[in-house]
Amino acid sequence: MIEVILLERIERLGAMGQTVKVRPGYARNFLLPQNKALRATKANMDLFEKQRAELEARNAAERAKAETLAAKLHDVKFVVIRQASDTGHLFGSVSARDVAEAAVKAGHQIDRGQVQIDSPIKALGLFPVKVKLHPEVTIKVTVNVARSPEEAIVQAEKGAAVLKATEEKAQVEAAFEAAAEKADEPVAEEKPAKKAKKADAAEEGEEPKAKKPRAKKAAAE
Repeated sequence: MIEVILLERIERLGAMGQTVKVRPGYARNFLLPQNKALRATKANMDLFEKQRAELEARNAAERAKAETLAAKLHDVKFVVIRQASDTGHLFGSVSARDVAEAAVKAGHQIDRGQVQIDSPIKALGLFPVKVKLHPEVTIKVTVNVARSPEEAIVQAEKGAAVLKATEEKAQVEAAFEAAAEKADEPVAEEKPAKKAKKADAAEEGEEPKAKKPRAKKAAAE
């Protein structure tokens, strides 16, 4: 573990100016190259104290800008058009880049690095996605994944994927068809051979043969 001085708030780690211990790989691959922290040496600690006021003022300005954008994004739905199967499964997936591009098309400046998707979206519908506009400002936006702009409008109004309504309609129609087919089924008829034999006998004027009575068993002597 190594000690670093945080230059901004890091979720689940600490606030600006705190000295924390982190794994070397995390510091080397993320915190240090992205200027989110400094190694906690005596020289760096003195440098940070000299620049603290400037860093805090810059952070406050960026936070205010992020809060303004967050207010504009309240209840906004980003539309992403994708091809999908009849069951609603996408031919591909929706990534953080796709969400960022949809936001830019809608007139909102969001970077793909700010979009946090736990797992790629692979179906039609409305999905909440977290967007980190600033280390201290995180919001949730809705991503509307549809097969066409018209379908996206219907999904937004219904608050759910159009596919669900389509499936319910198909199930109702299938139930009606099954009931109709059952009602049209013919009544069970006599076996063809037996029916034909009776018809031939009727044409020849023959009377149906009476069943012979079974012979009674001889009485025991």
